[in-house]
Amino acid sequence: MNKRQFLKGTGSILTGTMLSRFVSAAEQTTEQAAHQSTPRTNWAGNLTFHTDTLYQPKTVEEVQHIVKSCDKLRALGRGHSFNTIADSTHAQISLKQLDSIDIDAKAHTATVGAGVTYGKLAPIIDAQGFAVPNLASLPHVSVIGACATATHGSGSNNGNLATIVSGLELVTADGTLHTLSRAKDGDQFLGQIVNLGGLGVVTKTTLDLQPTFQVAQVVYENLSFSQLEKHLDEIFLSGYSVSLFTIWQNHQANQVWVKRRLDPGATSVPFAPEFFGAKQATQKLHPVPGHAAESCTEQLGVPGPWYERLPHFKLNFTPSSGAEIQTEYFVPREHAYEAILAVEQLRDRITPHLYITELRTIAADNLWLSMAYQRPSLAIHFTWKPEWDAVQQILPLIEEKLAPFNPRPHWAKVFTLPPAKIQHQYDKMPEYQALLKHHDPQGKFRNQFLDTNIFST
Repeated sequence: MNKRQFLKGTGSILTGTMLSRFVSAAEQTTEQAAHQSTPRTNWAGNLTFHTDTLYQPKTVEEVQHIVKSCDKLRALGRGHSFNTIADSTHAQISLKQLDSIDIDAKAHTATVGAGVTYGKLAPIIDAQGFAVPNLASLPHVSVIGACATATHGSGSNNGNLATIVSGLELVTADGTLHTLSRAKDGDQFLGQIVNLGGLGVVTKTTLDLQPTFQVAQVVYENLSFSQLEKHLDEIFLSGYSVSLFTIWQNHQANQVWVKRRLDPGATSVPFAPEFFGAKQATQKLHPVPGHAAESCTEQLGVPGPWYERLPHFKLNFTPSSGAEIQTEYFVPREHAYEAILAVEQLRDRITPHLYITELRTIAADNLWLSMAYQRPSLAIHFTWKPEWDAVQQILPLIEEKLAPFNPRPHWAKVFTLPPAKIQHQYDKMPEYQALLKHHDPQGKFRNQFLDTNIFST
């Protein structure tokens, strides 16, 4: 995805813990952390990490040694979180170099190292005749980081990316390597997948695969929100994956992206020229009005492999640094229309500071800390301009409007909800807190984000 085109600019933002970070950091190429004066930030550039110590081990044994020798440590994925969930005041560990991919064709699984991104994984498993059921909009995120935060794609019948995890390899606080699995660990495994980095350092994950498939997508323009009152479920079920994009003006979604799976052996899939009053686009479009569409995946109904259609942006387009502030809230799908209308009341406050909002549906799951835990959900995603002073004033207003619908914020994006309200949204929060204490009794992997949002009252 061309993030420089999609989202231009960023500012220094306060995170879910509402703290700013401005410190220098360093990278290393061996097991021992090195130091340099260049500040090290997350990918978007909105957060400068709080530590100047970064470990980059090449083997699992090195990971074990580092974990055992550190008093405090946080695992860092590809830096695509927008808040301090991966930050540390002591040390971070990046597993980018652990990039193995092992496919078990008989079991229909792939076991991937912690450094593997979806962009690397997808074409490899597709070449072997396999697929994962869904992808996020951005393919450059790591598999393990995405699953640890319940990151998702779209589709009313599609769960978040973590729902296909069937196994984890984990280094706990004493340096011991553990193998966790759905088959062996039962109900506790449901709390170990979306773990927010609190259990230890995950070195590998095993994913359940399905046969490869083809997808075609088209874009429709100008869908009235009035259609959602009676047809919301029908609209979001009209494709395998459906996304609505809006700038909150004119009571409409500016674009509707409909992605449909082709039946095996089919060469095309039908799309009507009109969709609930919206007209099919006749040229390729970018979700943000006025932006060039060359970075976007193919549209106009042209079929292609699942991994070249489910993301909105091309896998082979490497994003540049700097670009956005992101916020996202999950509400029960049964209240989706009311929630959209509630946010729309703030349109004149939101639009001047917004690049785009995406509305997506996600299937319910049983993962303890998933934002879609035991409720089919609508995700209301905001991509903000680099105007944090204004955005931080807007977020509490949005959260207040969504309060009647019990919103759950995305763990890796910016929010201002008080910890008590967040904890109240998860029935399994006490069990998750106990799980963290069991795996990490001294709090080696806890940081201020976890201390604040998980353990404070």
